[in-house]
Amino acid sequence: MNKAEIRKQENRKRKALTPEELAVLSKKLLEQFTLLDFSVVNTLHIFLPIAEKNEPDTFLFIDWLKKNHPKVKIIVPRADFEQLIMTHHYYNGEQELLKSSFNILEPVAEEQHTGDIDLVVVPLLAFDDRGYRVGYGKGFYDRFLEGRKTLKVGLSLFKSVGIITDPDVNDVRLDLCITPDGIISFKN
Repeated sequence: MNKAEIRKQENRKRKALTPEELAVLSKKLLEQFTLLDFSVVNTLHIFLPIAEKNEPDTFLFIDWLKKNHPKVKIIVPRADFEQLIMTHHYYNGEQELLKSSFNILEPVAEEQHTGDIDLVVVPLLAFDDRGYRVGYGKGFYDRFLEGRKTLKVGLSLFKSVGIITDPDVNDVRLDLCITPDGIISFKN
């Protein structure tokens, strides 16, 4: 299937989830996330969920990290839709977030992180058996991850879609993808 078909299919599947189903799937994703090795992670980038799009509740992950790995610096993105780039800011709590005009929770603090990031939790609508992903189509994460030496971990509510037939030359593959049922590795 191509990205456009996958995007339609996966958006429909997400919209069909009840709040209760999404909560159960998010908790299962968190259970898998806790199995990762955080001993080498000093800085972690994680997306904030867009509730209207039924994205996984990454606040569960943030809360777990703060409790179990308080030394890990948590970085969250702010999107610039004019230049199609993201800036990366220290997470200072939900009280420091505002919804953008695109309904995306973003940090209000201006302090940016410009250093290394050890692990990036990558949003996606779908992924394939090779580690390619389908997002919303703007390329924010592909541009951000290009050439970056970091562990790239996708979060998927559903299983692989098989093979994406039209990956772009600029698409950055995931290293791992967490699903409610396990962690899939794409490392050679």
